[in-house]
Amino acid sequence: MPSPTTSSLEPGHWVRHPARPDWGPGQVQSVVGARVTVNFEHAGKLLINAEVVTLIPCEEPDAPA
Repeated sequence: MPSPTTSSLEPGHWVRHPARPDWGPGQVQSVVGARVTVNFEHAGKLLINAEVVTLIPCEEPDAPA
């Protein structure tokens, strides 16, 4: 059963880490229970424990020109 914090997250969604704005936006790669894999623009692919960190939904960033 998904945790309440991950129930609205799906692969393809864009999020930000509330404590690490320097990581930039990240695209959700997978959600397994409270484990969310996110590919952040400036930090790469990271596994986030959604029981500890509430990711903030955001808009898809503009594509580079």
